[in-house]
Amino acid sequence: MASPTRTLLSWSSGKDCAWALHRLRQRDDIAVVGLLSTFNAEAERVAMHGVRASLARAQAAAAALPLWEVPLPSPCSNADYERIMAEVFAQAKDRGIQAIAFGDLHLADIRAYRERQLAPTGLKPLFPLWGGAADSPALAREMVAGGLRAVLACIDSRQLDPAHLGAIFDAALLDRLPEGVDPCGENGEFHTFCTHAPCFAAPIAVQTGERVDREGFAFIDLLPAP
Repeated sequence: MASPTRTLLSWSSGKDCAWALHRLRQRDDIAVVGLLSTFNAEAERVAMHGVRASLARAQAAAAALPLWEVPLPSPCSNADYERIMAEVFAQAKDRGIQAIAFGDLHLADIRAYRERQLAPTGLKPLFPLWGGAADSPALAREMVAGGLRAVLACIDSRQLDPAHLGAIFDAALLDRLPEGVDPCGENGEFHTFCTHAPCFAAPIAVQTGERVDREGFAFIDLLPAP
C-alpha cells in the first residue's frame, strides 16, 4: 500500500479549516502533519481574521499538530505575499510535504488561484470541503451537528449586521441569518474562530474584548478565557 500523502493544512483559525482537518483525519490516504498559518508580523494576529496568534497556537496544540507560522509584513502587497508563500512551499517540499489542503467551499476563482500558486511547486492542492454553493447550508448544519462551535470574530458590515459579532456559530445562528447570507460565510460575510471541534482534544475557551471597526469590517478581539 502507498504511504499516506503528507499534507499541510492552510489554517486561518476558523470553522472551515477545522472541519477540513476533521474530514482529512477520516481518510487513510492523507496524513495531516502540520497547520500552515499566515500572521501579520507587526500585530501578531492571523492575517484577514485579526485573531491573536496565541489563540491559533492553542488550536494547534489542541489538534496535536505543529503550527507552521508565516510572518507577513504590514502592509503586504500581493507580490510580496506570493514571494513569501513560494519560499514556504519550497521549504515544505524539501521537508517531505506532498500536498497543501484548503478549507475553501465553492468559490471557483479562489480555488483556481490556489492551484496556480501550487502548480510550479510539485505540491498537490486538496479541497476536502469542496462542493457547490447549494451545499453550503447542509455543510453548516453538518458542522454544528458534529459538535463544531465557533465565534464570529469578523463581519463585513456591508453584508451582515455587525450585531452578530461575537455570536456563536450554532443552530440558533443559522436559523436567524438573513436570506442571501451564505450560512458558511463563504462570500466573506463573516469569519470565525473555532472553539470546539472533533479534531481538538479540548475546547479553546475565549472571552470577547474590544470591538474595532475598520474599512467596512467589524472585528471583536478574542482573549483567552481565565
